[in-house]
Amino acid sequence: MNDVTKYVDVRVPLRTAYNQWTQVESFPHFMSGVVAVQQIDDRHTHWVTEVAGSRREFDAEIVEQLPDERITWRSIDGDVRHAGMVTFEALADGVTRVTVDLAWEPDGLVEKAGSAIGMDRLQVKADLERFRVFIEERGVETGQWRGRIPESGHAGQGG
Repeated sequence: MNDVTKYVDVRVPLRTAYNQWTQVESFPHFMSGVVAVQQIDDRHTHWVTEVAGSRREFDAEIVEQLPDERITWRSIDGDVRHAGMVTFEALADGVTRVTVDLAWEPDGLVEKAGSAIGMDRLQVKADLERFRVFIEERGVETGQWRGRIPESGHAGQGG
């Protein structure tokens, strides 16, 4: 597994940054290679990606979601292996640090070569920068989901 950890500081309140990140269907607006994300239910998403001409579809599960703190996920399909966590930290009034920690298994020659030269790190950093521009230009989130998913696997009530 390869690990990538990158962060970006955004000039919006922590709640705004977090709320926007819960809107997974907006990910194609700022994540390169992401064609579509569909929210199936509170815990499950379906992804369509295309990188270097390779199109993939897979499902992911939200393992833990703590409003204004973190969201943890993992893929649940056999051929795409990745897991990660995004955390949100208030740095100052109206400034939030968004950190992505991603672990993934490159598949095939193109992904392995790209990872070897650091393309995965560059892509995560670029995606975070596009997220920064997206949310700062809007100033407000496109929606929100304030639900809590404890790591134990039992969805709770939102806040």
